[in-house]
Amino acid sequence: MAGQPIYILADGSKVTRGRDAQSNNILAGKAVANAVRTTLGPKGMDKMLVDSMGDVVITNDGATILKEMDIEHPAAKMIVEVSKTQDSEVGDGTTTAAVIAGALLENAEELTNKGIHPTIISTGYREASKKAIKILNDIAISVSPDDDEALKKIASTAITGKGAENYKEKLSELAVDAVKMIVEETEDGLVADVTNIKVEKQAGASIKESHLVKGLVIDKVRTHPNMPEKIEGAKILALSIPIEFRKTEMDAEIKITSPEQMQMFLDQEEKMVKEMADKIIASGANVVFSQKGIDDLAQYYLEKAGVYAVRRVKKSDIKRICEATGATNIQDIDEITPEDLGEADVVEERDIKGTKMTYITGCKEKKAVTVILHGGTEHVVASLQRAMDDALHVVSVALEDGNVVAGGGAPEVELSLRLNEYAASLKGRQQLAVSKFAEALETIPETLAENSGLDPIDKLVELRSQHEEGNKNAGLNVYTGKVVDMWDADVIEPLRIKVQAIESATEAAVMIMRIDDVVAASPNEAGPTPEMPDMDM
Repeated sequence: MAGQPIYILADGSKVTRGRDAQSNNILAGKAVANAVRTTLGPKGMDKMLVDSMGDVVITNDGATILKEMDIEHPAAKMIVEVSKTQDSEVGDGTTTAAVIAGALLENAEELTNKGIHPTIISTGYREASKKAIKILNDIAISVSPDDDEALKKIASTAITGKGAENYKEKLSELAVDAVKMIVEETEDGLVADVTNIKVEKQAGASIKESHLVKGLVIDKVRTHPNMPEKIEGAKILALSIPIEFRKTEMDAEIKITSPEQMQMFLDQEEKMVKEMADKIIASGANVVFSQKGIDDLAQYYLEKAGVYAVRRVKKSDIKRICEATGATNIQDIDEITPEDLGEADVVEERDIKGTKMTYITGCKEKKAVTVILHGGTEHVVASLQRAMDDALHVVSVALEDGNVVAGGGAPEVELSLRLNEYAASLKGRQQLAVSKFAEALETIPETLAENSGLDPIDKLVELRSQHEEGNKNAGLNVYTGKVVDMWDADVIEPLRIKVQAIESATEAAVMIMRIDDVVAASPNEAGPTPEMPDMDM
């Protein structure tokens, strides 16, 4: 047995070790970052993404781009996760997080090429990240929840660059008003849950006709034209089951040998449907929202009783209706009680610009708000929705935290200068890692300058000079090409955006750096072996 090789992996498995594994992973992470880098800032370029079905998405939103791209490399997916986390936590700054992660990996590669161990780099990066968060908290500016002008500026900053600049004042006002309607005061402070805000989009009208509705808007209409168009003092029943005769879960065969038996079978079906409709009417409900279908016969009985019924309502909308009106999502019609019904002042069908939808206003719970977005085409409205989602998130975060920072690359330059000072106080090789971390943050103002057609080196030198003189809010005005005070230029971002971007980018970069072996299963057994993605864009 001496000298005989022992195989512990399946035949065909691919193993990459040491520097090769690190280089491949870092290269994949940098490729993802470079894919979205040109979209950063108000003058960033857009990407056109076409899926396998031919559907087209045009956007410069980092999270949307990375979500739509079919990325296979496992290390590259980690950068995508950074962007997803940034989007779910704070709504904006997704491209910033991905670009910082890519820059950290690129600088880490330079250090490893000089013989510095990845563990030392990881430790230095984590120390730099902690110090950066402290510095951000020091330079943060407090904003009052009652300062609507500041909140509108925060929303406007998030919307800028998303294809809606001409109407950002209107959209910012809608975002602030919507968040103000759902904000709650708790023992821990203000809480603004943006899931209480529904965004509905309608193509075919001007953006300036977008408006806010104090209530819910469901993109569905009455199931029968003879049903009442408007119900006042609505008693709402929410169903997750169909109003039709129940079919067997397994294939069943019924043998009918005479016309009388056929008629009995049909009569029994009708009787089952009528019983269901009668139980709904008897409950006192005058509005019914069903997640499933409603039989034609059931529609007839409900219409005769003056009930407003809507079918095929999305599961998420049923949940919203229950939360807004106090209704219970019913699973069994036999179990309906008057306490299960929700309440609203008015439920009606409205025709807005040729599109009919159901409006639920005067809800029992006051935290229901809908933003109706209009636009010339489907692509325009889809872009508007992404911009509005970002605006709603940043306003809610600003209200909850009460702390903001200037934008335009100002925080990154300030952090870079302060981290370089911190690095000088350290001993050992960690100092180099902290310095490289500081250098990576400067990628943001450099990219802003590049995407605006400006010289990145000249602008970075000018920014550093301003910050060394004590102007902490000095950033790059991409429209004029000048370095100005971003606070005076109304470019403001929530503190949490920067904190989240730095923390998640650091963790992803450290995780990728610390991988020294990649073991990929055989292509025949577990799908294709991950290859380096071709991501030149």
